[in-house]
Amino acid sequence: MENMKLLYADINAISENEEKLANLVSEYQKNGMDGVYIYDFSTDGEVREEFFSKLRKIHEKCGIRFKTGIYAGRFEDIKKAYYTGAETVYMRLTSDMEAVAAGLARFGADRVGLELDYSKDECTEERFRKIKEMGITNIMIKHVDDSDAFFERLKNSGFTVFLRDSLKRHDLTSLLKYEVTGGVATTLYQGKDVRKIKEELKTSGIPVYEAKSAIPFSEFKLNSDGLIPCVTTDFDTGEVLMLAYMNEESYNRTVATGKMNYYSRSRHELWEKGDTSGHFQYVVSLSIDCDKDTILAKVHQVGAACHTGHHSCFYTDLAKFEDNRRETGSLSVFDDVYNTIMDRKEHPKEGSYTNYLFDKGIDKILKKCGEESTEIVIAAKNPDRAELRYEIADYMYHLMVLMADSGLKWEDICEELASRE
Repeated sequence: MENMKLLYADINAISENEEKLANLVSEYQKNGMDGVYIYDFSTDGEVREEFFSKLRKIHEKCGIRFKTGIYAGRFEDIKKAYYTGAETVYMRLTSDMEAVAAGLARFGADRVGLELDYSKDECTEERFRKIKEMGITNIMIKHVDDSDAFFERLKNSGFTVFLRDSLKRHDLTSLLKYEVTGGVATTLYQGKDVRKIKEELKTSGIPVYEAKSAIPFSEFKLNSDGLIPCVTTDFDTGEVLMLAYMNEESYNRTVATGKMNYYSRSRHELWEKGDTSGHFQYVVSLSIDCDKDTILAKVHQVGAACHTGHHSCFYTDLAKFEDNRRETGSLSVFDDVYNTIMDRKEHPKEGSYTNYLFDKGIDKILKKCGEESTEIVIAAKNPDRAELRYEIADYMYHLMVLMADSGLKWEDICEELASRE
């Protein structure tokens, strides 16, 4: 997506209910928006918690990529915003800058940014310099000026910025023509076909993001009916959800829309998964096997994949074979995270939070384990299970850092547990 201009919807979530927001996000997604910028800068703690809950449910329901804007009074606000699934969390200058710095250290410059208001004189050269000294590289600017002088100032700042603009005064092409502009978040394209707008931008020489297949369909090996089987799995769990077939049109439509489309062999027609049930499958990745005769799709599944109501079509057991050996292996996700942590330990990476913990030493790691265990206790007293889920995940990550620092592996822990049966 390098150098490609992104078009995001601008959504103010203040006082909007979850259902209305989800429907609006879904509409933008169907119309071809690259993502949404959804924000609520309320300083009220309860309102902010409600907003996080809305974001999590919208992400689960729609699966669209999104950025979010919040007021951060403490580091925990940034952490909770990030764990809703947001790709970037933006704060205004009224937020606690120590919390912003902590979020930056924890999640990195790609995940934490600031929103500046040009109309409030927040886009000065001095401001840009101070922000850059903090290590922030993500900037969202609203109420922008489309003058060459302003964009020259942005260019000198070294930032690539997102612009929030209603496009009632400015032309989209005039904002996107500058190299420093990474994208625009706007309200203008609600109910409009964004794909047509992208075609117009391309004719003006603006490079816009378009999903493309790395290999043309003509190189796939098809069966006698001119179809290719597609195995669809749940990205989050790795579970196989279903097997269906694609022709060239359904494949191209899947790539273009980001939602799984198949070809029905019984009805002899294309069908978009979830079109009638609402149980859409949002594409994370498409791969092809070595013989180029089978596609593997990893998706975010909304609801059930099977028409029977089961999450997976493969819910009927045919045969099971017992292994006489005691099961001591860890879940693959634990192995993957632990291996990443060990790689950071052996090959330090600048700006890595994991390396920050290793550099600070055992006392800092133990302090974080203690803090995260306390967060679990607090979350367990609240009715929102999602909060408890990510607090436990947060604790498990820090626990794995402690294990890596102490020379323990998951096999050691699993063998110890198994020996207690």
